[in-house]
Amino acid sequence: MPRWRNYFSQLLNVQHGVNDGRQTKGAEPLMPQPSAFEFDLNIEKLKSHTSPGIVQISADLIKAGGRKIFYEIHKLIISIWNKEELPEERKESIIVPIYKISDKTDCSNY
Repeated sequence: MPRWRNYFSQLLNVQHGVNDGRQTKGAEPLMPQPSAFEFDLNIEKLKSHTSPGIVQISADLIKAGGRKIFYEIHKLIISIWNKEELPEERKESIIVPIYKISDKTDCSNY
């Protein structure tokens, strides 16, 4: 088990340089915040008549809310994006490796 913990720790906690000299933790480099246009396009792509998920807000409800709801949700997403903080319940994860056909004890074989 410690071998797997070490493997995923090294894999997921990568340091990336930022132009202003700061370092940030994460598996991906920094990306620009989502634009209102990009957000609107993705709202339109949401499938109707689907389960609402963990927050209990369905895609149908979001779509029915119109421009005002789109604006408020986008504002919330930008706020979270700029703070660069995850909610406490999102800070822990369970990783379940899915193995390839060969050796299950080889950490890089998933």
